[in-house]
This record gives sequence, structure tokens and C-alpha cells, in this order.
Amino acid sequence: MLQLNPTIGAFAANREKLLAAYAEAVARGAEFVVAPELFLCGYPPRDLLLRDDFVEANLVALNETATAIGEIPLCVGFVEKNSERPGRALKNSASVLQHGKIIWRTTKSLLPTYDVFDEDRYFEPAKKVEPFVFHGQKIGITICEDIWNDEDFWPSRLYRRDPVRELISQGAEMILNLSASPWCDGKETTRLEMLRRVARDEKIPLAQVNAIGANDELIFDGHSVALDAQGEIIAMGKGFAEDILVVDLDSSSSRRESAQIKAQDELERTHVRCYKFAEREQLLFSALSLGIRDYVHKCGFKSVLLGLSGGIDSALIAVIAADALGSENVLGVAMPARYSSEGSLTDAEKLAQNLKIRYEVLPIEPAFQAVEAQLQKVFAGTKPNEAEENIQSRLRGLTLMALSNKFGGLVLTTGNKSEMAVGYCTLYGDMNGALAPIADVLKTDVYNLSKWVNREREIIPSDSITKPPSAELRPGQKDQDSLPPYEVLDAILDLYVVKNLGRAEIIAHGFEATVVNEVVNKINFSEYKRRQAAPGLKVSPRAFGMGRRIPVAQKFRTKV
Repeated sequence: MLQLNPTIGAFAANREKLLAAYAEAVARGAEFVVAPELFLCGYPPRDLLLRDDFVEANLVALNETATAIGEIPLCVGFVEKNSERPGRALKNSASVLQHGKIIWRTTKSLLPTYDVFDEDRYFEPAKKVEPFVFHGQKIGITICEDIWNDEDFWPSRLYRRDPVRELISQGAEMILNLSASPWCDGKETTRLEMLRRVARDEKIPLAQVNAIGANDELIFDGHSVALDAQGEIIAMGKGFAEDILVVDLDSSSSRRESAQIKAQDELERTHVRCYKFAEREQLLFSALSLGIRDYVHKCGFKSVLLGLSGGIDSALIAVIAADALGSENVLGVAMPARYSSEGSLTDAEKLAQNLKIRYEVLPIEPAFQAVEAQLQKVFAGTKPNEAEENIQSRLRGLTLMALSNKFGGLVLTTGNKSEMAVGYCTLYGDMNGALAPIADVLKTDVYNLSKWVNREREIIPSDSITKPPSAELRPGQKDQDSLPPYEVLDAILDLYVVKNLGRAEIIAHGFEATVVNEVVNKINFSEYKRRQAAPGLKVSPRAFGMGRRIPVAQKFRTKV
């Protein structure tokens, strides 16, 4: 089982990585080797699939890979052309390679179109499936979603077919699943429970080989797993890291009676049976770190920079970025103005020292005064409001982008999901940047993660965690002047954005109607800002971005 990290469109690099891992697996005694879904081109390729040269390069990579494969077969995912008409031009397929050629292939049957998935846009589904015969055994080879339609696990099913049962009805003795299953909070547990149910109910050993890595907004966690016919774990891949697993899925040995299992074997099986994933904060931190690292490196960069305000959001992102890229590749920039507190500068400097990241102080007050003077005539006779406040944020964005242009680091934006939801952010200001690492992390989880970071020693200054959050754009400003308490706001956001509940249903959960109306209307009104935001790393079941498609020009509002 090759749990690997592909880069979209990096055909030569993906092929080299694949063959190196294949050679290691063979050296460790593997008899059959499996790589993830669409590994040769990377997942998801999206509209690159509409380019003929992209598809051709993927086929060339498949054929070149085949020439390097000997006696031990390799099963790998790729994009296949569909010769049947009518129908879509492509198929999401997997091939078995052996003795220098392609000896067998199969196609994905169930094509997801929910959330971030849009496979029906590109691919034609398989009309039938059949097992692959290897050494006298029938192997059911499935691709990702094909295994996610078990009627005993899901209360409501999206598809009429169940490819796993179709394969078992034809005598399949084990199930292999090539997967590119993106992670979100709790996904690793749901996935494992579902796979265990399939193996146990169908009384068949099963192995799912999942990709790891991050491609734009999506993060893939690995956690590949092999299960016996009782649904017990034989082996589990690492989380958020590449791994190679060599496991025995022989169906006859998987169905041995417990009394026949040797004592040592039983001890090992008991250990993996009690497998527990890392705690939630560790998983979330690992996902965000991987997301930053892959986005930066796969885009061809080495370093990042961000504004350090002395607040908790920028502090957390600096910690994650240092973990992802190394402290030497992170630059924190403090940009004080007249409303910046001394404590904010102190906390920013202390954080930089704790992380050993590069740190600069570049005051924006002179530029702020210059812009005020420029606008004085046209602003005459008006009361100061967010127009003047946002000048400061936009000057900070300008400063960071100038540093990025001069020295080549990517700018990380520091807004969290709670702020992005209700528009508590400034276009062309604090929203400037190439990546928004915590744009899918609620403020309450920012606090939880920050406390987890400090579990052994103080890395994020305690004042950054305990002081009331503020944008510091006017005297005495606090977030709670404009927003409900974050505990209330985040609970409403979860119900409205993630669970997709309406106003009446949210109020029925015990929230005040006026607060619900205010929050929901702010979410709807702020879509135009989110449409212009940097890509955000998806870590919740429903994030702002590619999986949530809301029109900007619309009049759906909740009445107050």
C-alpha cells in the first residue's frame, strides 16, 4: 500500500516517486502493490482535464510507468479516454501493470458531485465491474467513492448501485480501494468506521490506500488501512505523512478462528484493534501545517510572511508556518499605527523570539497621515467611520505585498472562519495574500489550538490568548462591539453554514431571533468579500470556497 503525496500535473515527479516506493515495497516482500486514486496526474485536476495535452501526458506517464514494472503487479489510478459515445470524454480509472505493460483496467462507478467534488463534470461512470484474477484469487478493485455507499452504514444513500456488493456477488475474495479522500474534522473516524462495517458485514478483507498531501484547498490525510474479514485493523498508515505498508490480506488467513491464532499474533491484533487517532487539536494542527507546506512548495516558493498584530490569529498562523516550513522561512511583520497598543508590539516580538522567526517593525503611521491628507478635501464635512479605519488595514496589506514582491515570500492572510463568515475583514487589506490558512477555523477553535500549542511551554504569549480580540483600528475597539460573543457566533455559524439549517431551525436551538437574523444576514451579505478572498485550507465538513457556491448578486435575506 503506497500512501504517497502527488503534485497535480507533475507527471515525471509523480512517476519517479511511485516507482521508488514500488521498488521499496517489492524489496519488503509485496506480491501486489497499490497506489492512490488518479495518482499519476494528482487529485483533483479539475478543468485541467479539459486539456487534451494534460490527458495525453497522463497516458504517457502510465505507459512509461508500465515499462518499469516487472513480475510484481502495480495498480495505480489514472485518467482514461472514453471511446464510447454518447458519454463524457474521460474515465476515472485504475490499471494493473505487470511485465512492462498494462494487463487490466477498471473504472470508477460512483462519481461524487457534492461539496468539493465535481467528477460527473468530467468522467463517465463504469456501467459494470468485475474482479481481477491474480494467483487464482479474485480481487475486487474499487476507486474511492465506490466503497462509500454501504446501505447498512448510511441512513440515506446517494447512489442506487453498490460496486462492492457487485464484486462480491462475482466471487471477489478481497476488496482493494484506491482513494483520494480529503480530510475534514472527524473524517478519519467516520471513514474507518465505514470501512470496518463493510469488511465485517461482507465478511471480506479490505484495504484502502489513501493519498496524503494538500492540493490548493484540499488536504489529504492518508490513514490508509488494512482490515481483516472481521473488520479488525491489520495495519494503519501514518496521518498526514507518506507511508508504505506491506500487509497480508490472504483471505484464508484472515478468516482463521481465534483459537488458531498464535499468542504473539493475538497480542499484535489486540493492539491495533484498540487503535486511537491523535487528539483533535493534533490532527487539525497537522492538517494545517501540511496545507501550508504543500501550497508553498507546490507553487514553487520556499518562504512566507505575515503581519504580526500581537493577536491570537496571526500568532497561531506563525506557529503553524514555522512548523511547516522551518523558522528561517517565516517573516513576521509588525505594522503599528496610532491605535496600536504597546502590548501588541510586545506580544508580537515575544512570539517571534519564541519561534526564532525573522521579525521586522515597519510603522504605517506616516503613510496613514499621508493618505488622510490626500483625502482631507473630499472627506470634509463627513464623520470618521470604517473608511478611515480600513485605510490602516489596506496600508498593512500594501506593505506585505511590497515585501512579497521584493523578496519572493508568499503572504499568509490571518482571518479566521468566524470573521470571514460575517465580513469582519477588509478587502485589499487584511484579506491580501496568497493563502488563508485558518479561513475554515472558527475563532473558538483558534483558542483551542493556541492552548494546545502551549500545552508544554509558552510559545504563544499568554496575553495574546487572554486579551479581548481587537482589530485596533479605532480607540478602544473590541471585536465584541460589532459581533456576538464568539461562542454564540460560532455555534450559529456551524448550524447555518455547516449543517445548512434555516433561521427558524437555528432559533429552535435556543438562540435569540435578533442575533440569528443579524448573523445570517451578515453571512449572506458578505459573499462578495469571500469571492475575492485567498484560497483557504478546508478542515471542516463545509468550508467557504470551492464546495460552497452562493451567488453574490441575490436578495435572499432573513427578515429582522
